Amino acid sequence: MPAANDIRKGQVIKFNGEPHLVMETQHRTPGNLRAFVQIKMRNLRYGKALDQRFASTDTIEVLPTDRRTLEFSYADRETYSFMDPDTFEQIDITATQLGDVTNYLAAGGKVDVLFVDERPLSVDLPSTVALKIVESADGVKGDTASNVQKPAKLETGMIVQVPLFIKAGEVIKVSTVDGSYLGRV
Repeated sequence: MPAANDIRKGQVIKFNGEPHLVMETQHRTPGNLRAFVQIKMRNLRYGKALDQRFASTDTIEVLPTDRRTLEFSYADRETYSFMDPDTFEQIDITATQLGDVTNYLAAGGKVDVLFVDERPLSVDLPSTVALKIVESADGVKGDTASNVQKPAKLETGMIVQVPLFIKAGEVIKVSTVDGSYLGRV
């Protein structure tokens, strides 16, 4: 097992029996104390972030990770099914593991999944996704004095504010960072 000095950003370590993603490391050497490593990490099961101090010589277990690009297939109640395009293997992930990611999943959409010990733990979306508008009210002609927007329901069930000229059936780009409308596809 590597020493705390050897831990780097992006690695997954085992801390208190749980997998944690290392977000930041700092090696500190105060004048009158022994050197230590300050690690900022996020629990991959619960999403909670924490800071932890380790002695430079402490050994930390680094978990083997694998990052794969998967394609979203379908949702069945609380289970979302993804397919590996290379092996055609089907992988199921629960809605609680996905969290808000479910608002941006459309059939055929690609996501990066982090696997730890062959178990999917976290899902990373691209910065933008293309989603189809299912339902949108008609805009009132002449109501364009300023940047007026209206709500539109997407195929995933999420509601986004869009300009008045956007109609149902159109495909739009949505930011996965804040859920805002970015333009037509």
